[in-house]
Amino acid sequence: MANVNCVFLMGNLTRDPELKYLPSGQPVATFTIAVNRVFVSQAGEKKEEVSFVRIVVWAKRAETCNQFLSKGSPVFVEGRLRSRSWEAQDGTKRSTIEVIARNVQFLGKLKDRAPSAEPQPQEVEADVPVEDVRAEEEAPF
Repeated sequence: MANVNCVFLMGNLTRDPELKYLPSGQPVATFTIAVNRVFVSQAGEKKEEVSFVRIVVWAKRAETCNQFLSKGSPVFVEGRLRSRSWEAQDGTKRSTIEVIARNVQFLGKLKDRAPSAEPQPQEVEADVPVEDVRAEEEAPF
């Protein structure tokens, strides 16, 4: 049986992207987008539902997202779902579902940050592990 793992989301960043570098030098950016859904309840009331989705972007796209996106920026993301789990430093088991972005389209006005505002390269924190990087994630898309 064939499988399909493809996600299309449009929303706004809830905060500035966070850019980090793996020990190999591979850039990875993460950010969360808010995706809104407006609907009418059975009682006829107009309601709004908000979902917050974590997005992970690799390679050159990660650096580009970090440079041009900021809190509130509207984006269209195409990617795939990935679930992962790990054990935190305090021994509790954690898990998450995130979108590994294949493409990120900037929908609003780009915000070109000053070069001094770009973060210095840093390694990924140990308490929020990034899964072993697969070859498809290391290579430019």
